[in-house]
Amino acid sequence: MALNPKYGTTVLKVEPFGVEPVASRERHGRPRSQFTLWLGSNLTIADYALGFFPISLGMPWGWTVAAILVGNLVGAWVLALCAAMGPSYGLPQLMISKRIFGRRAGYLPALLNYVSTIGWFSVNNILGSFGLRVLWPHLPFYQAALILVFIQGLIAIYGHNLIHAYERIMSVVLGILFLVVTISLIGRPSLGSYHPAVHNPWVLFAIMVAAAFSYVGSWGPYASDYSRYLPSQTSRRSIMVWSFLGAFIASAWLELVGAAVAVVAGPEASNPIAALHSVTGALGGISVIAIILGGTAADALNLYSNALSAGALDLRLPRWSLAALASLIGLGLSLAGSGSFEQYYDNFLLLLGYWMTPWMGVMFADFYLRQVHFRTLEATPKAWRALVSFIVGFMVSIPFMSSTLFTGPIAHKLGGADLTFYVGFFVAMTLYLLWSRPGIETAGSGANQGSHP
Repeated sequence: MALNPKYGTTVLKVEPFGVEPVASRERHGRPRSQFTLWLGSNLTIADYALGFFPISLGMPWGWTVAAILVGNLVGAWVLALCAAMGPSYGLPQLMISKRIFGRRAGYLPALLNYVSTIGWFSVNNILGSFGLRVLWPHLPFYQAALILVFIQGLIAIYGHNLIHAYERIMSVVLGILFLVVTISLIGRPSLGSYHPAVHNPWVLFAIMVAAAFSYVGSWGPYASDYSRYLPSQTSRRSIMVWSFLGAFIASAWLELVGAAVAVVAGPEASNPIAALHSVTGALGGISVIAIILGGTAADALNLYSNALSAGALDLRLPRWSLAALASLIGLGLSLAGSGSFEQYYDNFLLLLGYWMTPWMGVMFADFYLRQVHFRTLEATPKAWRALVSFIVGFMVSIPFMSSTLFTGPIAHKLGGADLTFYVGFFVAMTLYLLWSRPGIETAGSGANQGSHP
């Protein structure tokens, strides 16, 4: 394949492209690249911390494992469905969304994703900074946060090819480090003597399923950002399989490690990073290094996709400068949220998915069920249907919301169980399908993805 020498497969050059379609001559890569991308980016501190919390709240071990597996199965599947859209358009995920929602209505998902990616960046940066301070206790938090922001921002500024290369390296390095940590936890006597404090755990189970789904599924609104350079004829099924496996294995594994550490550390442990360092003993330094590196792997994606979300908002700045701006904003949020991390993390994680699943319901209905793949922004018919379906799906799900900030009446009657994600998804999808008729004209055949404006 003839590649443009300005970029091609070069790693150490700043990516010159933003949200425009990737031309055929620039397409490169194989589906298995999605495995290492999602494996490396999900062997991370946020996953580990998520698994730590249900045990710290007294949830039984078996229920915790089941919730982790169910939530990650569903979340990794929706991520894979989003990633498979990339080669058909050669566009970032939020630009694909604008093909369905229309130019102006497409600003709403783009804005929500811009906020989400900045939030995820700050969550990972807070945990990574805690990790640096475990290794160097006298290092001020703001200096630790600044060090990590610089590293992660630099990777995001260089862009797509360096991110894929970095995640390939991290998938191996982090895989080995966390394998060592996992082996050190196996056979601990305290794992068999754990006595849960909660004896009616179905509400906590529902919350944990929702949280696990929300974490891995929250990659969906930017999954195509990392598959759009694949050739347009790439097998969609292969992209789904590799993306699913990478995301599921990493997220489920690290959440189970977090749960095991919480059991071994005991009920008095509240800081997941300090607990990991204490429980792994001589391996404590290795464990914390793995946590820090995992944070950089995830945040490189968050910053890069944040810049593309800004581009979908029609901010006319170079992609690299938008990534640099996001680094500074995320640094400020990290400093603001560091004082009450657990509450900050729980609130953010659950609130994140409330907009995401109605949006996915519309996207999947259009792409996979209606199969209208190649519209231009100017030719999008009846785009208001997508927007109204999205808004109605979100509004209908409000009574099912359960968080420390707001609990809807139905969630209250269910004891706090959160069904918002599922209700929003199916309502938005069903409404969009009922309103949409087959036979909508398409623009272009997709033979030359670079021809779209």
